[in-house]
Amino acid sequence: MTALTTLHNLIFEKLEKLLGAWFLPTLARFTIAATLVVYLWNSGLTKLGDGIFGILSPSLGAYAQIFPKAMEAVGYDVSQLSVFHWAVVVAGTIAEFVLPALLLLGLLTRIAALGTIGFVVVQSLTDLYGHGGIDHPETLGAWFDRIPDSIILDQRLFWVTVLLILVLKGGGPLSLDRLIGTR
Repeated sequence: MTALTTLHNLIFEKLEKLLGAWFLPTLARFTIAATLVVYLWNSGLTKLGDGIFGILSPSLGAYAQIFPKAMEAVGYDVSQLSVFHWAVVVAGTIAEFVLPALLLLGLLTRIAALGTIGFVVVQSLTDLYGHGGIDHPETLGAWFDRIPDSIILDQRLFWVTVLLILVLKGGGPLSLDRLIGTR
């Protein structure tokens, strides 16, 4: 048993030295790039209004996605919503473009990852309470069950876990943060 423990320690100590501090943040940024960047950008595209300043005049769908109950209450007439609604929709839309871009580039990685975690929390709460996901147990899901693919508790836990690696470790060696010396 001592020989097995020694072999185990030898292999994993060498692996840890080989991978060092670069591996986890690089893998986390790759994972975000491979899974979330295009998803968030496509979601942002659905919120743009017409023209070059479409980001400042969001689509009807943008309001319906972010404030579904408020939109229903006003008969889907955006003009009846407040400046607050407009500001939240515009900020959310901008976040869907800017935060993934920052993570992809590894620029202000820790702040961008923290912002994306906040975005995921708000998105999840909107899905649950605004879009009625709370009434559908399969959407919410449950941890420690035999079904690993619920949208809220399972999928978004993975997203937040990967993002937390970036909050704690930064963007890694292949990032603009490293290039400009930002910690």
